[in-house]
Amino acid sequence: MTESPVPPPGPVVFTRHGIEEGVRAVIPMLLGLVPFGLVVGVISAGKGLSLVETLLMSALVFAGSAQLLALELWSDPAPILAAVLAAGAANIRMAPMGAALAPWLDKLRGWRLWGTLGLLVDHAFAMSVARLRAGGRDAGYLLGVSLLLYVAWVVTVGLGYVLGGAVRVPPGHPLLFAGAATFAALLVSLWRGAQHDLAPWLLAGGLAVATHHLGLPPPLPLLTGALSGAALAAWLELRRARASG
Repeated sequence: MTESPVPPPGPVVFTRHGIEEGVRAVIPMLLGLVPFGLVVGVISAGKGLSLVETLLMSALVFAGSAQLLALELWSDPAPILAAVLAAGAANIRMAPMGAALAPWLDKLRGWRLWGTLGLLVDHAFAMSVARLRAGGRDAGYLLGVSLLLYVAWVVTVGLGYVLGGAVRVPPGHPLLFAGAATFAALLVSLWRGAQHDLAPWLLAGGLAVATHHLGLPPPLPLLTGALSGAALAAWLELRRARASG
């Protein structure tokens, strides 16, 4: 699932053109981000956060699932340690994502590396891995995708807070499916065929669903599925490399 792709031919570069290309490429993905950001803004207002606090949280954390988990735990006084642990558990999936993007990230230094890593999210990862597998050499593409997602996230969360009840939708509303639909669409570009991806994807999805039905609280089902699928994918890649070597 998150094994490193074959490094692209030629040197890896980081250009303004690549950043601009990433910005343009991610525009259609905003359809899935907007309702998610609006909901986070509405929930933040309901929990008693100020607009400034909501915007600061969105700008500094920039992780929708982690923010929702923290807001679910929010009370007075705020359980800071519990919220930090929950957010850390939700975001541990970023570690194998960074490893999968190593052919680009290993060639970056300074602000290019840390700025890119600081803005890495699921959409940016999926689009960049697909680009990398297609032979892309411009690592600026990843930063461009992430930058527009970052700006759109902060803006939509702020709008959700300000508009409040005007954007409040009931649980299960079709609008809330936009985020899941966007992620499902991104999977198409990552699929490399049954030989490479079928077993890891089935394991990841099966374990996530199974642990959810067992009643384990979020984000444990997500982490169980993601890390087990990634481990199986890495093992399969190592076995193929040894067989071909």
